[in-house]
Amino acid sequence: MSARRRFKSGLITSVIAVVLSGCVTDQDLAEYSAKEAGFNTVSAAVSVSTKGKQTVWVQNQDQAREVSARVRSLVHKKTIDADTAVQVALLNNKGLQAAYADIGMNAAEAWQQGMLENPMVSIGLLGIGTPELVALRAIEGMIATNILSLATRKARVDIADTRFRQAQMRAVDATLKVANDTRRAWISAVSSFETVAYLNQAKVAADAASELAKKLGESGAMAKGGQAREHAFYAELTGQMAEARLASRLAKEDLTRLMGLWGDEVDYFILDRLPRLPRGVNNRKRIEQEALENRVDLRVAKLELEAVAKSYGLTDATRFVTDLEIISGLEAEQEIETEYEIVGGDLEETKTRKVVVTPQIELEFVIPIFDSGKARMRKAELAYMQAANQLAEKAVNIRSEARSAYTAYRSTHEIARHYLNAVVPLRTTVEAEALLTYNGMISNTFELLADTRAKIGTLLLAVNAKREFWLADANLAAAIYGGGSGGGGSAATASLSTASGGGH
Repeated sequence: MSARRRFKSGLITSVIAVVLSGCVTDQDLAEYSAKEAGFNTVSAAVSVSTKGKQTVWVQNQDQAREVSARVRSLVHKKTIDADTAVQVALLNNKGLQAAYADIGMNAAEAWQQGMLENPMVSIGLLGIGTPELVALRAIEGMIATNILSLATRKARVDIADTRFRQAQMRAVDATLKVANDTRRAWISAVSSFETVAYLNQAKVAADAASELAKKLGESGAMAKGGQAREHAFYAELTGQMAEARLASRLAKEDLTRLMGLWGDEVDYFILDRLPRLPRGVNNRKRIEQEALENRVDLRVAKLELEAVAKSYGLTDATRFVTDLEIISGLEAEQEIETEYEIVGGDLEETKTRKVVVTPQIELEFVIPIFDSGKARMRKAELAYMQAANQLAEKAVNIRSEARSAYTAYRSTHEIARHYLNAVVPLRTTVEAEALLTYNGMISNTFELLADTRAKIGTLLLAVNAKREFWLADANLAAAIYGGGSGGGGSAATASLSTASGGGH
């Protein structure tokens, strides 16, 4: 009778793993395992695009308290300008923290792809309770390693690294979008409060005209139609004032939301007048080239094409062999030989133990009989073509967006300058002359009030034109660096037009 005990070690498997994975070192993976992996790239890119603004990746309570204290010192009971609003949003917007977490997840994915795959161990117990051996007859142990995974490790790490860099650029784009949206929200809020101020002046004039019409009507000097006309204008302007105040409160709330403020942090103030127009505009003769060189979303599209190309190469390399495992080790077989000998007329039994050691290698793979890999190759090829066409479309769109943004920037500056330098001075002159004729008793009070209302309507148009210029300025920066573009805001324009129309 004999008993067998089998065991296998992973010596050969370990040697193969070291040979196949020599291209990826621990130093290569150190960047992916860092706590703020890749964030320095994001922070530097954002600082350049936003002219020195800072952003942070909050990962613990101490950092959160530090950021909260800094935000409070910037906004609580203070009047903030556009740059302060953008800085607060970059520090305090929670949506950005989610984008930064995506960087960490992609870094962890690259880190994981760079690790050696854990070997698979199986142990079998055979012959339990047999008469030969009460406990067991044999032990079998096997260690299996997927050598295809080891062979493609470098390619998979390259793909994961591309995705990691893509996540960095997406985070930069998200940060720039928050910065641009915050600047637009600040412009809209300030413009809304400036509109309220001018409507309040118009309301004072309308109130005076309505009161005068009432007194003249009581004395019989004004017909009911004329009285109703003045009362109607005052009533309409009162409704427009309520709408403008509501718009200003909602615009400020939009700004508050982008800055991530709540509680007593919302107790802040903004300016009630937009900045003055610059005397001239920046000449950008290479606007398309600037956009192509700096747009973050174009870099994201390029990295997508790069990642798909690498995935296509990996699919081609594993087209026929999709699963390849090596099982290696040593087999030690213990044999017991029994010999019988007659000694002195008695039969004696002699047992001899012998151990035979034999190396073993087994190879397991899938035979591509039914799935030859053509479908996977077709999908990979189409994915590459899709990414290539999306990149080409993105480049064309960026050129167009840059041209449109620059055209709007120059045109809105000219329009705002026209109102500031031509229309408003003329209305001011008309009002001054009306006051002189009124003092000379040449014109009546209603003519003077009508000219005053007309001037206020012109000032509202000028405010709207100035607002459109500053929005176009913000959109130009977005067209060059990324972060999305926004419209001018048709609702505010319509309300301003209505107010000015009511003044005539």
